[in-house]
Amino acid sequence: MINQGVFQTSLMCSSFFTVSLLSSSESVFHFPGLSWWLICKFDGEEIFLDKFQTSIYHYQSLCLSCRFQSKNYQYALALVFAIEEINKNPHLLPNMTLGFGLYNVMHSPMTVMENPFIWLAGLEKHVPNYTCRKQSKSVAVISESSTLTLGPFEPLLSDSGQFPSLYQMTPKDTSLTHGMVSLMLHFSWTWVGLAISDLPKGIQFMSDLKAEMQKNGICVDFVELIPATLESLSSLQNSAHIQIIKSSANVEILFCVTESLIGASFQSWEQLMTWKVWVTTSQWDFASSEKPFLLYSFHGTLIFSNHHSEISGFKNFLQTANPSKYPEDSYFSKLWSLAFNCSVTGASCKTLQNCPLNASLESLPPHYFDMSMSDGSYNIYNAVYAVAHSVHEMLLQELEMQPVNKCDAFFQLHPFLKNLQFTNPAGDLVNLNHKRNLEAEYDILNFWNFPYGYGRKVKVGWFSPYVSHGQQLSLSENLIEWATGITETPRSVCSVSCSPGFRKTPLEGKPACCFDCTLCPENEISNQTDMDQCVNCPDLQYANTERDQCFHKKVTFLSFEDPLGMTLVCTALCFSVLTVVFLGVFVKHRDTPIVKANNRCLSYILLIALIFCFLCSLLFIGHPNTTTCVLQQTTFGVVFTLAVSTVLAKTITVLLAFKVTVPGRRMRQWLLSGVPNSIIPICSLIQLALCGIWLGTSPPFIDTDAHSEHGHIILVCNKGSVTAFYCVLGYLGSLALASFTVAFLARNLPDKFNEAKFLTFSMLVFCSVWVTFLPVYQSTKGKVMVAVEVFSILCSSAGLLGCIFVPKCYIILFRPEKNALKGLRDRIVSKETDVLKCSS
Repeated sequence: MINQGVFQTSLMCSSFFTVSLLSSSESVFHFPGLSWWLICKFDGEEIFLDKFQTSIYHYQSLCLSCRFQSKNYQYALALVFAIEEINKNPHLLPNMTLGFGLYNVMHSPMTVMENPFIWLAGLEKHVPNYTCRKQSKSVAVISESSTLTLGPFEPLLSDSGQFPSLYQMTPKDTSLTHGMVSLMLHFSWTWVGLAISDLPKGIQFMSDLKAEMQKNGICVDFVELIPATLESLSSLQNSAHIQIIKSSANVEILFCVTESLIGASFQSWEQLMTWKVWVTTSQWDFASSEKPFLLYSFHGTLIFSNHHSEISGFKNFLQTANPSKYPEDSYFSKLWSLAFNCSVTGASCKTLQNCPLNASLESLPPHYFDMSMSDGSYNIYNAVYAVAHSVHEMLLQELEMQPVNKCDAFFQLHPFLKNLQFTNPAGDLVNLNHKRNLEAEYDILNFWNFPYGYGRKVKVGWFSPYVSHGQQLSLSENLIEWATGITETPRSVCSVSCSPGFRKTPLEGKPACCFDCTLCPENEISNQTDMDQCVNCPDLQYANTERDQCFHKKVTFLSFEDPLGMTLVCTALCFSVLTVVFLGVFVKHRDTPIVKANNRCLSYILLIALIFCFLCSLLFIGHPNTTTCVLQQTTFGVVFTLAVSTVLAKTITVLLAFKVTVPGRRMRQWLLSGVPNSIIPICSLIQLALCGIWLGTSPPFIDTDAHSEHGHIILVCNKGSVTAFYCVLGYLGSLALASFTVAFLARNLPDKFNEAKFLTFSMLVFCSVWVTFLPVYQSTKGKVMVAVEVFSILCSSAGLLGCIFVPKCYIILFRPEKNALKGLRDRIVSKETDVLKCSS
């Protein structure tokens, strides 16, 4: 015989199958007779019902919690369908017939091994190491934990050293965690809860799933372990229910194994939960629940089911299957009577009356009997074919070798089973070698709940580990029905995603998925959602106000078209023209007392120097180039030195003129020889020397300033040597200070033509401007820095022009009566005038 399966569910009775090989003349098989005791014999002997009556009542008392599980009957029908299909196949086991035995196993530690002993011994009372079954021996068992297993893949059972005669029909499920995580990533679910069976396989699944989730940035809100014993179930089921309800996660992953009590745990719920999205596997069939509120709670559930092709003819087989087709199967009669309210008569309880004429399995609601082949039924189908192919290969080998004892031959299937690989009638590859066993592919089903308990599972996608990364998951979102009341794709996050322009700020003591959103700093961006860090824009780019894009900076400079530049240019030109006018006035009235009294030559030099001071500011405006960068500072330094040194010469001349009271003194000689005028070339040559050293060591050059003005790259002239610049400025300041000191000493000298007071005030303005310039200049950058320097040049030049020449021009043009010599003069004044005339 070939043992085909133990099927057990939470608090349900279940069965295991044995399959035997019969010759065409041997007796046919019998179907199970009772819902919790199903046994067939193949040696032709009759089994009397009253012979096992005591055992039957014994099992009834031990299995009070068992109930009629109609959906599990599909396993038996899948077995019958596979055997009938093989027996009709002329190319597989010709002239031989497969038979089977079906045994029921209670989900109880005390009784789970009783029926297997009865099967092995062939007696009503099991006697270890003894068998009366000699004519019909099983060669394989199909169960969840027996020779050929139909349940989920169990890594612990894949050790051929410990389990040399056990073969798992289900592919490896190592890709299940990857598939679930791919689903969560597809919908951007980063905050989920876990409800896991408290069994070794559930714990291993939880460990693998959490590791995969952590790699992909998905966090776990809570983990609830569903107990595997009734004692722990009663104390923990309410806490698990409360935890799931309180959880802020809208997506819950439910993983159960067949031996767990997860079904009983959820059956005890008394509160409807329609706002949760459940992701689970097909191992727990919640759709068979009799509680409508549980079906409503699981509406919209996404189910990972092992992918398998459709078995041709199976649905038609179920449509035509009925008790009259298999009259000796009292279990089928029992199912039919309960499903269609038929009355049962006869001593064997197999005769049905008052059944609907159109009654069929197809007309039953899906939660009672599902017409779609389940994973377990598919594995049973493949297990039967695996045994048939192994026996077929064994018989072919026997034909080529010497005959052996038929009974001994059945014990030689393992060499064929352990390396068996074949393609089933549906076209799927079946491989029993656990070392070459492929990873499972999954269909993603969506559970739809309809009124009156009619539920339907609709395929909405698939997951395959054999497809290139990024294409392993395929979903038809338009087919997905979400939980009741949810009209769009639900969200399950601990914190709202940080939009571009923001970065995530972790919350202390919270998982990585819980965070605040912080705006990126200036000139940093984040162009994706949920970025951990903002990135700096390149030097030639800048961040927009939303902090989500970098734009190329616009090249700019203090141009003539710029409003600020235009203002400075107009100011410089106006003052230059005004200075030219003053020079013209002085030249035209060169013989008047006020012009002659203030040293005409030095006045002309000062006015010309001021014209160049105003005009040199234009070098700072416009597109910088190497020439303008060099000329800016050197021209500024030289012309201002010329102007200030001229003021110094004028001040010294005035002071000497009033100090020369005795003819023949040395001061008079200095005054007459023009020594004060030599100050101008000497001071100017010193400044030229400083500028020459500057240009020779570290000359100014064109530079860019990408940070001073947002969104712009400013072209500026880098001074090259800052030290040289401040040396030039310091030397100019020392001349101004000297001029101010000398003028201050001569401020109280008599005569209305004495300009010492005006020189003092002009130097005060000049020094104030440049003293103010230094801190302001240091605190500005870019175009503003250039504008500050230009403004200081114009202000200091205008101060000299206004303080020294405006009063004189006012007298020349508007008060000519004051520009005349009186008859009576002071001797000192006459002497000063003569000296000034001589010097002029």
